[in-house]
Amino acid sequence: MDKADFRFSTPLRVRWSEADPQGIVFNGHYLNYADVGVTEYYRALRAAAGVQPGEGLDGSEFFAVRTLLDYKASALFDDLLDIHLRVSRFGNSSMSFVVGIYREDTLLVSGEIVYVHADQQTRRPTPIPDAFKAAVRSFESCAPQETAGAAQG
Repeated sequence: MDKADFRFSTPLRVRWSEADPQGIVFNGHYLNYADVGVTEYYRALRAAAGVQPGEGLDGSEFFAVRTLLDYKASALFDDLLDIHLRVSRFGNSSMSFVVGIYREDTLLVSGEIVYVHADQQTRRPTPIPDAFKAAVRSFESCAPQETAGAAQG
């Protein structure tokens, strides 16, 4: 997995509360970091295309149904990380994000998050609107290689 595989990234600074006494980030925090990345991805998508995941979807939403993280190296207190994301697949009612968490050019964590588009009340899957898929595809094709933003923290 190479940083060049991604069109979107957002910075995140490791906070003291996320590290153990040796200054190493506890593994559970990486899923939170990925979630921050997804939130910032949607914020950038909204700014670029005027679309957000729940907008115009008439009582439907995306729900995370699967996460997978592979740990390669540890982040440390006060590291500045780059959370890279891209939508790797659309199904009828699901989509998958690929995640890469880097410190400079070192890949620390890779992973995947799968979301299902579903009715908010029944939680039954519903098709992802074509307009949303098109907006994501357009965003991914023209998003800047490195998305500027303030470090979280």
